[in-house]
Amino acid sequence: MNSLLKRTSLYERHVAGGGKIVPFAGFEMPVQYQTGIIAEHAAVRETAGLFDVSHMGEFIVRGPQALELVQHVTVNDASKIEVGQAQYSAMCLESGGIIDDLLIYRFADRFMLVVNAANREKDLKWIQQHTDTFDVELEDVSEGTALIALQGPAARKILQPLTKPDVNSIEYYRFSEGEVANVPAVISGTGYTGEDGFELYTAAEDASKVWDALLSAGSSDGLIPAGLGARDSLRLEMGYSLYGNDLDENHTTLQSGLGWITKLDKDDFVGRNALIEQKENGVTRRLVGMKLEGRAFPRPGYPIVSNGEAVGQITSGTMSPSLGVGIALGYVPSEMAKIDTVLQIDIRGRLADGRVQRPPFYTDSSIRR
Repeated sequence: MNSLLKRTSLYERHVAGGGKIVPFAGFEMPVQYQTGIIAEHAAVRETAGLFDVSHMGEFIVRGPQALELVQHVTVNDASKIEVGQAQYSAMCLESGGIIDDLLIYRFADRFMLVVNAANREKDLKWIQQHTDTFDVELEDVSEGTALIALQGPAARKILQPLTKPDVNSIEYYRFSEGEVANVPAVISGTGYTGEDGFELYTAAEDASKVWDALLSAGSSDGLIPAGLGARDSLRLEMGYSLYGNDLDENHTTLQSGLGWITKLDKDDFVGRNALIEQKENGVTRRLVGMKLEGRAFPRPGYPIVSNGEAVGQITSGTMSPSLGVGIALGYVPSEMAKIDTVLQIDIRGRLADGRVQRPPFYTDSSIRR
C-alpha cells in the first residue's frame, strides 16, 4: 500500500479482523471484511454494524463570533441549532458550487464542524480565508479524533449498558457528552445508513477500547464490523449524496436536491447572491434518483440517455442489496426530473430503462426522527 496513505487508530483492528484494505480519501480503509459487503449491509438493516469513519475531518470553532463565522460559511441557519443539537449543512463558493457538505455540532462553548475526509485540507484553508473579519479561533482536531459509527435497529440495545447518559435520551440529530466503555465520548444520534444508530467521537488513543467493547457487547445481537462498501450501498438506498460523486463545485445546492438546507432568507453567506439568482431564474439541471428495470447494474459514469441522446451520467449507482434492483443518482435536464419519467442507462452499449423516483429507495428503515 502507498506509504503516503494515512491510517486511522483502528487500522490494526481492521487487519486483524480480516478487513480488505483499500485506499480511500488518503487513508488505508477496510472496504469489507471476510463476511462480505452483502452480509455487512444486511446486518445494518436487520441488527447492527460497526464502522470506522475516523478518516472524517473535525474542526473546532470558538470565540465571541463563532456563530457568526459558521453562519457566514454555511448555507443552513446555524442560529437555529440548540446546544446539544447537530445540523446538516453545506459550504458553497461565491458561484454557489458546493465546497463540501458537513455536520455542525453546537456545544455550550464551541461549534464542531465534521467534514469529508478528502476535503479536509481544502475546507480548512477555505474557512481560514474567512476568519480575518471574525473574532474566532479555528482548530483542526482531526488527527486526535476517532469516529466510530454503530448503526442498525439493535444499536440502542447494544450501546445502552456501555454509556452514560442513557442513550434513549439521545434523539435523532441530538448529542450528549458522556462516556462509552468508561472513555470520554460525544454520543451523537446521527448516521449515514438510514437506520437508528449513533456516531461516537473519542480521542484517537481510546478508539480501540471502544471498538472492542462494542463488538463484545453486541456479539449476541449479531453486531459485526462493516466496511466502506456496505456504507456506500446503505447510503445510496436512502438517496444520501456522496461528495465527489453526487456533490461537487460544479453543482449548487439547488441543483443537488439540497434546497431544503439552503436558507436564502438568513443573513448574507458565501454563495447567497448566486443561489438567489439561480432560484429566480430556475435551475436547468437537477440530481435525481432512478430505479432500473430488471437486473441492470448501474455504475458511476454510465451515460443517461433520452431519445437516443446522452443527457447526463450516473454519479452513484449500485445493485441494491435490500431491493434486488439497480438504483442510481445522476444529473439530468430539469424537464426530465419529474417523478416517473422513464430514461435509459447505457450499460456498456446496452440500454436499460430507469424510472425517476424520489429517494429514499429503501423505505423500511428504523431511523428515529
